[in-house]
Amino acid sequence: MAEQWWAGVRERVEAAGAGAGSGDVFGALGHAWALEDPLTPDELAGLEAQLGVRLPEEYRAFLLYVGAGGAGPAYGLFPVRGTEGGWCWEGDGADLADLSMLAEPFPDQGPDPKLLAELLAQHPDEEEMDDIEDFDDAMEAWDERWGSVMFAPERTAGALVICHLGCAQREWLIVSGTHRGTIWSDCRADDIDLAPLLDEDGAPMTFARWYTGWLEKAERTALPAL
Repeated sequence: MAEQWWAGVRERVEAAGAGAGSGDVFGALGHAWALEDPLTPDELAGLEAQLGVRLPEEYRAFLLYVGAGGAGPAYGLFPVRGTEGGWCWEGDGADLADLSMLAEPFPDQGPDPKLLAELLAQHPDEEEMDDIEDFDDAMEAWDERWGSVMFAPERTAGALVICHLGCAQREWLIVSGTHRGTIWSDCRADDIDLAPLLDEDGAPMTFARWYTGWLEKAERTALPAL
């Protein structure tokens, strides 16, 4: 069953990358349509042993049958690679994920909305300050308070950063907890908390639907004759 999820996907990615419109697909200049080699079963076992958790089934099957990362949504799927220091994910913001916390459940709820509203109401206003240095100091202090709430390590326990969309916006794969296997949007750089991506039916988007949905759209651009 796991292999069937990804039958022919690697070949479809390669065909799209060779298509006349491949350069018009958003993010293609970043991933260049290249896919990493798949992990071997022994490599995947070593990765999961290091993490202390089994990865979601759709994602672990992708690693085994398609590739360890590369061509994918936005600027590409962050590759997982073995290094002298152990396994890690590489990409813009990949280090935001605390791999030591992957076995902990991803929280069902984010920060207290009332607390966030209060913090946003306290956001410094440059026009109300006479000195730009005072404004800079106030912003630095506010950013520290905001970051301690929005970017607290426990906010993303049990989750991996797998994709960068640009402008500090990223997407996460939930590894542990009730949301395991789903993809979440991270627009905290724009003062918006993490939120689940939803499919056309309003259901939480799983990894396989996320990736194949991207591929279907990319094929329509890269292979306009389809």
